[in-house]
Amino acid sequence: MTANEDKIDALLKRVDELESRAALRDLVSDYCIGFDSFDADRFMSIWHEDAVWDIGPPFGVFNGTTEIKKAVDEILYPFWRETHHLTTNLRIEFSDADHAHGICNCDCMGASKEEIVQMVNASYSDDFERRDGVWKIAKRKVDLHYFNPLPGAEMSAPA
Repeated sequence: MTANEDKIDALLKRVDELESRAALRDLVSDYCIGFDSFDADRFMSIWHEDAVWDIGPPFGVFNGTTEIKKAVDEILYPFWRETHHLTTNLRIEFSDADHAHGICNCDCMGASKEEIVQMVNASYSDDFERRDGVWKIAKRKVDLHYFNPLPGAEMSAPA
């Protein structure tokens, strides 16, 4: 390779990584936006077919998009009236051009169908894979730090 070809190759790799980082940030955001808005299509679009969603106790581990969708429809959505996820501190590291690991923190305020306001805090550890040119989550491990009711708290629109 010539020096110019090396420079072009290095530039293309840098551009690919920047585009990949943007796509991975969108996946993390679409998890929150999709879940909070009860938009199943958006939420399910982030997962590879064989993805693993390990929420841990008390919820469990769900393998593949069929189990993930069932968990959302039969366990989580029946519990929550509304949720508001806020993720921050997303750190992404690439092991190669098509594999990355990310970790971020999440605060979630939610109200159960029984109107019990809950404050949830967790860390999300993600394995991202690009398959056939598309980035999705291959595995998400949720480490819950707390999941606590807030007695007397209320989630209501401003008057």
